[in-house]
Amino acid sequence: MAKSLKEETLRLGACYYPEHWEETLWEDDFRRMRELGFSIIRVAEFAWAYMEPEEGAFQFDLFERALDAAHRHGIQVILGTPTATPPAWLTHRYPEVLNVTMEGVTYRHGMRKHTNYNSPVYQRFCARITRKMAEHFKDHPAVVGWQIDNELNCELSVFYSEADHAAFREWLKRKYGSLTELNRAWGAVFWSQTYTDWEQVHLSRPTPADSPNPHLALDEKRFISDSAIGFARIQADILREVVGTKHWITTNGLFGHLDNHRMTEELLDFYTYDSYPQFSTIFPDEGPDPMLDRKWSWNLSVVRSISPNYGIMEQQSGPGGWVNRMKMPSPKPGQMRLWTYQSIAHGADMVLYFRWRTATFGTEIYWHGINDYHNQPNRRVLEAGRIGGELARIGAKIAQSRYEASIAIVGDYDNGWDGELDVWHGPLAAQSTKAWFKVLQREHIAVDSLTLSERTTLADLQRYRVLVYPHPAILTEKAANLLRAYAEAGGTVLFGARTGYKDEFGHCRMMPFPGFASSLCGITVEDFTAVNGIAVAPTLRWADESDAEASTAAAAVTADSFNDILRVESASVKVLAEYASDYYAGKPALTVNELGDGRVYYYGAAYNEEAVRLLLPRLGLRKTAEDLVRAPSEVELAVRRHEESGEAYTFALNYAAHPVTLQMQRSAVDLISGRSLEGVVELEPYGVLILS
Repeated sequence: MAKSLKEETLRLGACYYPEHWEETLWEDDFRRMRELGFSIIRVAEFAWAYMEPEEGAFQFDLFERALDAAHRHGIQVILGTPTATPPAWLTHRYPEVLNVTMEGVTYRHGMRKHTNYNSPVYQRFCARITRKMAEHFKDHPAVVGWQIDNELNCELSVFYSEADHAAFREWLKRKYGSLTELNRAWGAVFWSQTYTDWEQVHLSRPTPADSPNPHLALDEKRFISDSAIGFARIQADILREVVGTKHWITTNGLFGHLDNHRMTEELLDFYTYDSYPQFSTIFPDEGPDPMLDRKWSWNLSVVRSISPNYGIMEQQSGPGGWVNRMKMPSPKPGQMRLWTYQSIAHGADMVLYFRWRTATFGTEIYWHGINDYHNQPNRRVLEAGRIGGELARIGAKIAQSRYEASIAIVGDYDNGWDGELDVWHGPLAAQSTKAWFKVLQREHIAVDSLTLSERTTLADLQRYRVLVYPHPAILTEKAANLLRAYAEAGGTVLFGARTGYKDEFGHCRMMPFPGFASSLCGITVEDFTAVNGIAVAPTLRWADESDAEASTAAAAVTADSFNDILRVESASVKVLAEYASDYYAGKPALTVNELGDGRVYYYGAAYNEEAVRLLLPRLGLRKTAEDLVRAPSEVELAVRRHEESGEAYTFALNYAAHPVTLQMQRSAVDLISGRSLEGVVELEPYGVLILS
């Protein structure tokens, strides 16, 4: 069972840095927070240099006074362990704690996240500051929880110090037991890479053509994840020992080369995320009609797969950027409120804005918070107060309800990490996931993210009617059997090109494609080709020419990026579409196999939006809240439901800069305003309704 935040009401708060401000500001800050409806703050995650100004000399007086002041105003506190920013004395005296590039260049003091997880020295100092903090604040009445470090694997998610190379060897010894097994797993006989002594083994190092052994590269990502989890475990174990169950423990972010699901299951009480929707405007999806800030709902779906009810430790509240990178524009009036409810709609029961007041110095002087430098009222403060007032009225009704979806897009860490190097399958997953998410969003069909692992059960899959697992190049026999059981019991599975041809080491299997998925799909791949460069993606032709509507739709679809040319191997398979051009014209491109009470589709390309629209009517999925409200495509609809009572709340989020019209199918009450709604309803630009 996934671990979740358990709050009796929705909580609102902010990140606060008492070490940045004159103490004369604190009381007024906390008073105004309460007036806005804030009840919780996060502090201290970057304050190691203050708390341990010299090695072994600790001072917590500033934070003790700040926590006392917060408590006087009824504000609870999350303490961050400050291990993302070691003091200068530490990195100067013990340079072995610093991270190193693949080329061997040492990162120096002056930013954050410049250390390595595997330095025994750094582990010792991190354990000590964590213990000192826990012992000092364990009985403070304001403290409710702890955040371990800050954004593990942010800034850098690769580590190449000498300590990391040494730890990698020990990790490999535990995993493989012998060099013989390691050489076999890494295919080291290729290009004479065979190892004869453990000291010859390293993490990736510079190579001609920038191409390390792909099997080493896959294990490297697994090792980095285990290292980060091991680093977090040191602190989690100390906190559990000192504070017991009095305070909860979490961490924040969602960054690369880290199995956040396993870390949460093993170490945390729930997961928290840092939500900055305008990153999607800086890096928009390509093509027409980009999702922009609405695309952030997919990130929130991934977080929800870790903790169905989670926290937002940093919610964007203003324009963002560092001195040397990123120039995010200011959120338009209403967008901060929209993004807050976007997080809540997807499962957040606690939202803290980053930050209370914009820093007047340092790298993040342009990462604006609710208050500007001058500390005078502005529209963001007023908007935050509006949200705080609303959540005070409705928060208890929504808290602990769960997001509702009947389809999930499936992924897994091994394929994600293997695909970073492997351009023959890696880019396909992002393309297909984006296509499915965009179409489902615009068609008002709620979707979850599902991460498949060794711990996934049939019951986990059966929460959904449909699973889209677009390009699992690595597919174990165990995973294939689990998907078979799901389909035979009535579920629908959709695969895409390059499925199933690798084993867990990243070796290509000596069996017909798509490997263990072949018997599920009832097909094999008789030929294949990348579609790039001079190759042109072929169009499709619907196999059943009597279906004029499907034939017209298929003709508009190009089979993008990669083409598996299929051969039918079972009488239970129906060919839905064929390739209409190139040397394989007339060959199957899209098939469906009846398997038990369910169905398994195989599409021999990467999914694009047109292909998804072609398939969607066949899947029997209902639109979100279709019996309650019909909305235009600019609006996201999401339902949160209480599992025991069945009481449900439908969120309508308008991402457009113009008003939109909703058509009520029956009368309902807007939980926020208390208004009764029926017939045609206008929703303001960036507006929000919660219908009950």
